[in-house]
Amino acid sequence: MIAYTRIPVTKMKRHSNNNRIQTMKRLLGLLSTLTLLLGLGSAPQAADSLTLQLKWVTQAQFAGYYVALDKGYYAEEGLDVTVNAGGPDIAPPQLIAGGAADLIIEWLPAALAARERGLPLVNIAQPFKSSGLMLTCRKDTGITSPADFPGRTLGVWYFGNEYPFLSWMSQLGIPTDGSEGGVTVIKQGFNVDPLLSGQADCISTMTYNEYWQVIDAGYAPDDLITFKYEEQGVATLEDGIYALESSLDDPAMVDRFVRFVRASMRGWKYAEANPDEAADIVLSYDLTGAQTEEHQRRMMGEIAKLTAGSNGELSEADFNRTVDTLLGGGSDPVITKRPEGAWTHVITDQAL
Repeated sequence: MIAYTRIPVTKMKRHSNNNRIQTMKRLLGLLSTLTLLLGLGSAPQAADSLTLQLKWVTQAQFAGYYVALDKGYYAEEGLDVTVNAGGPDIAPPQLIAGGAADLIIEWLPAALAARERGLPLVNIAQPFKSSGLMLTCRKDTGITSPADFPGRTLGVWYFGNEYPFLSWMSQLGIPTDGSEGGVTVIKQGFNVDPLLSGQADCISTMTYNEYWQVIDAGYAPDDLITFKYEEQGVATLEDGIYALESSLDDPAMVDRFVRFVRASMRGWKYAEANPDEAADIVLSYDLTGAQTEEHQRRMMGEIAKLTAGSNGELSEADFNRTVDTLLGGGSDPVITKRPEGAWTHVITDQAL
């Protein structure tokens, strides 16, 4: 009987397999090196995510962010940005406090009031240079100046938008509780109905939005009288970009914010230079279908006036002017002390 020795056979097979494995490894290594040399082997890096919460619905007021999204400016910066529209029941400070947003668009008076109440919001960039807030009155009421306000009914937005109005009335010495010599304030919805129905003598409007809704409702400019807050010495900053103080302690988040601001300002400057195209881009992101081309193009033209002259960096003089306005609110000021740490140039210094 022949005895077979299996050990050598096993060794031969293992040796043969090892040779083939080593050969394959060398080939794969050479292929990998060649691919890298050709620039084809760079594995795509996952984009860094950021969520931006807007102050209001999708409209040209936020064109710079939608343009940056649509033109790929955020993608070029390695960012995956989600832009969430706002609405009447959405308070951006609450959302960022709850972790639902990394950045919010907010007015400085509301941000400072929230900060004094304990929410450490910090302005990291300021695309809007001028204010679009005004009070629009029917001329047939006989109102010709703020001296005619006492005894009248005025529509005012709340949810943080009331602060410039309250500061203005306080500076004028006009009570807002409906008492003698004061005004009656109604909490105005985000529409112009109180003026159209005669419920209010004057209502809150923006130069780029509600004023034109009144015009579209059949009023001529000569039928109205407007009081721009800036012209009344109540110039407060609007539509800044805000983050939480804790986020600025994280170098990785700071880096994301720098890239976000850089891309966003590219979007804003493109929107200023190409207002009609910017308005069309905004319309493409309006999932409600509520906006019209005419209104958005007109709005973008007005918004461009407010962002003109800004490179995104907050002006310390403009900040102090807003603070002085809020502190000068008489016996019931919006804020009670000058804020510290409420803004930073760390982001814009690197971004711009």
